[in-house]
Formats: sequence, C-alpha cells, structure tokens
Amino acid sequence: MQHFTIATVAEESADFRRVLWTGQHSQLVIMTIPPGGEIGDEVHEENDQILTFVSGTGEARVDGEVREVAQGDLVAVPAGTRHNFVNTGVNPLILYTVYGPPEHSDGTVHHTKKEADLAEEHS
Repeated sequence: MQHFTIATVAEESADFRRVLWTGQHSQLVIMTIPPGGEIGDEVHEENDQILTFVSGTGEARVDGEVREVAQGDLVAVPAGTRHNFVNTGVNPLILYTVYGPPEHSDGTVHHTKKEADLAEEHS
C-alpha cells in the first residue's frame, strides 16, 4: 500500500511536476505552478484527469470556460478536452492530479515547466 498525506507532500515539493505513484489504470502526480505560470494549453486524448487544488489561486480554463480555483477546489477534465490551469496569485498554485490511464513515465520529475516542455518534445 502507498500512503500519502497529499497536501503536505504537494506543498513540500517545489517541482513543476512529480509523479508520486503509478498503477495499471491511474496515476498520482503533484504539481507546483509558480506565480504567473501555467500548465500550458493541452489535450489528453486518452486520459481523464482530476485536479485538486491544495493552495494558491488560479484559473481553470476548460473547453472554453474559465473559472477561478483555490484551495479545496476540484476540476474534472474528460479525455479529449482542451484545458489549461494558470496561476493568477502571488504564491505558488499547488495541486495534485489523478490521470486515468497514466500519462507520464513512472518516477517522472520535471523541476520546471521548461524542463517538462523539453521532455514532451522529445517523447
């Protein structure tokens, strides 16, 4: 069994993306988006995604809709849906997300968005 105090683990990581656990059908990832930063406009054709916000403030931009997000909010993004999450606050926007099926290689760590973008270009 894997056990996480997820809010604590997420807040202790300064990495843009860190895969915590990968199963056969789903994956747990924590993310830290710096002030003024964003995940980036994307579509996961094969993956549903559930994002839960631990701290900070931002905007969820999903399928043309824009909503504010903050601690305690959860956003579900069905496979094939264009989405982006933007930090609109002065503190990091910290979240954890569950992908189904897994999206990233097990153990992936991207310290910055630039590093994540480079890795995705080469995959």
